[in-house]
Amino acid sequence: MSRSIPALARRILVVVAAAALLAPAASAHAATHRTAPAGLRFYAPPSPLPAGRHGDVIWSRTITGPAALAHGARTLLVLYRSTALNGRPIAVSGTVTIPKGTPPRGGWPIVSWAHGTTGSADVCAPSRDAQSNPAHAYISYVNPVLDGWLRRGYVIARTDYEGLGTPGPHPYLIGHSEGRGVLDIARAARQLDPRVGRRLVVAGHSQGGQAALFAAADAPTWTPDLRLRGVAAFAPASNIAGEVAAAKLLTAPSGLSGLGGMILDSAVRAAGIDPASVASPAAVALLPQVQQKCLAQLSAADSWGALAPASIIRDDADLTKLDTVLNAMDPTLKIAAPVLLMQGTNDTTVFKSFTDALDTRLVAKGDTVTYTPYQGVDHGGIVTAGAGQTATWLAQRLG
Repeated sequence: MSRSIPALARRILVVVAAAALLAPAASAHAATHRTAPAGLRFYAPPSPLPAGRHGDVIWSRTITGPAALAHGARTLLVLYRSTALNGRPIAVSGTVTIPKGTPPRGGWPIVSWAHGTTGSADVCAPSRDAQSNPAHAYISYVNPVLDGWLRRGYVIARTDYEGLGTPGPHPYLIGHSEGRGVLDIARAARQLDPRVGRRLVVAGHSQGGQAALFAAADAPTWTPDLRLRGVAAFAPASNIAGEVAAAKLLTAPSGLSGLGGMILDSAVRAAGIDPASVASPAAVALLPQVQQKCLAQLSAADSWGALAPASIIRDDADLTKLDTVLNAMDPTLKIAAPVLLMQGTNDTTVFKSFTDALDTRLVAKGDTVTYTPYQGVDHGGIVTAGAGQTATWLAQRLG
């Protein structure tokens, strides 16, 4: 009897050997993940952070409940490396939901979702959502739309952003910080499941629309390993300096002052200035609440809602440094991928006139923009109103 292996058996051995060689490469990062702590200790990163690059997973665990998406095969709560704008490595939290079924050739595409304003306190992080969460309504409204994208076979990655959930202040509307969180969680998704591909669309609403535009502009240099196919922005925050200036016309107490407090808190930190040098004594007294409450509570009559937007900034303030930061928040950027821009005509948070002007400026930059105003739609309703158009556009971009 011959000792030689038949040709078919030799082929099988070659395939098995090749798979054995490739499998460790696909799971090499996962093999080094630390065990995730239980409860809220999940959000306290190890010190020092494990060595690696931005987008590397630190640890993860499977979750259920309001912070998960109902139609996924599983949702993972993840803590991953990112990089602060000063170059310091940081940990950022978020969730990644894997679709059901079999991935297409090249792996499942990724939609990295940038959330709208929830607040700056850690409890406001979308990955901490629960029925009793004070930001629940500001988080869960988008879930039906994200579930629809999930059923189409897209991985849904949702960053909390820097400092939201994790230690440190949240750099609210600091676009490049937000953009890094949005892009790095897409990298993390590929480590969590080797069936996740490289094709990427970033999308977001309000604060998240602004964050998505910054992420799209930064993607070619920050995550060149990912294949950005487009960016969808629903009523993106823009012309922040103009909004702050326009607040001087609002002389009655308003819930909009909750947003004003968050902008002030973030901008004075970024500018490195004393809040008292630009803000009224009443606003300075309320600033600590920005790190303690979510947006709905900040907007209430026992918090910033008791303050008129016109009375946040002092009339005699030198706004030179503050305006530099506010102007840098504007997402007028050169974006190599197609841009889908959507705006409700009845929006009283992000005014249509601001998004009209943003569309004009993006086109002047050379961006390829599809801009659709939706008649009679308000700020919160634009995500649902634009869901059908976005689903068609995603299919064109991601196949």
